[in-house]
Amino acid sequence: MKVSEFDFDLPAELIADRPVEPRHAARLLEVCDHLSDRHVYDLPDLLRPGDLMVFNDTKVIPARLEGRRGDVAIEVTLHRQTAPGSAIWQAFARPGKRLHLGDQIDFAPGFSAIVEAKLEGGEITLAFNLDGLDLRAALEQVGSMPLPPYIKRASGPEDRYSYQTLFAQHEGAVAAPTAGLHFTPELMAKLDARGIAWTTVTLHVGAGTFLPVKVDDTQDHIMHAENGQISADAAEAINRARQVGGRIVATGTTSLRLLESAAAEDGTLAPWGGETRLFVTPGYRFRAVDLLLTNFHLPRSTLFMLVSAFAGLDRMKQAYAHAKAAGYRFYSYGDCTLLHPGKP
Repeated sequence: MKVSEFDFDLPAELIADRPVEPRHAARLLEVCDHLSDRHVYDLPDLLRPGDLMVFNDTKVIPARLEGRRGDVAIEVTLHRQTAPGSAIWQAFARPGKRLHLGDQIDFAPGFSAIVEAKLEGGEITLAFNLDGLDLRAALEQVGSMPLPPYIKRASGPEDRYSYQTLFAQHEGAVAAPTAGLHFTPELMAKLDARGIAWTTVTLHVGAGTFLPVKVDDTQDHIMHAENGQISADAAEAINRARQVGGRIVATGTTSLRLLESAAAEDGTLAPWGGETRLFVTPGYRFRAVDLLLTNFHLPRSTLFMLVSAFAGLDRMKQAYAHAKAAGYRFYSYGDCTLLHPGKP
């Protein structure tokens, strides 16, 4: 398909730069055969007893660093570690053109990295002088939360809380699974009282999730890789819910991509771990997910293509037009949608 089919205009004033409080007070647009304006705290009434929600329990690390190469200020955003505990990270750097192979970037006394490779679009490979727990400790001390590029403000101390979900447990993400940001203990209690169960999976979200698709046709796009894991307990809970007629509700595109990457043809799951490069576009047959709760996404992005595949491109264009006219707040700190599947 032509990437231009997934384009739309969005006024800058609709991009949220901070979340609402409490989180469950965000607006929710239910998208099915009709459009219905709700709030996240209405979610228990929109689901059925026996449904199972699947959350991503990845934890965002403070992956944005301010450093210097000599007298040049350099901003680095880490986006992918080559192996668990490794000192080698792929990163985006600004200004990337000022960096050369072998350059040393100093972030703090005793904390630096060497440029090992230069790639396209300002991407570089860094070899830190620390690894394992020492590197994580240094990031916690001098790093900041990697807010998306469309949030035009510096990350502050409040983002250490705001840009982390209630379920965050396993460190490794450099972007939040934003649909999960709307959940609070109060909302989870309401879901429990309604008879709606939940489980967690882990997909470490990379900064590549924000990259625009630069090719003209979707078949030419190379999807970024992300590491994920589905435990035996999570697979059993999902299979059991499906067996008794419950719907699987993916909370976020990250949960959906992981479930669909691991699902068998009949939608059943087994414990799974590894990399996924699943790129979902219209025409994809969904096997594991019945409903999708997700935020609003960027034009021409792989995520808008995914939601268009799930609910239908025409329906999503109508939903986004409605959301813009109604003043919904867009993107990571914004409002969300509850999507019912479109016709195959």
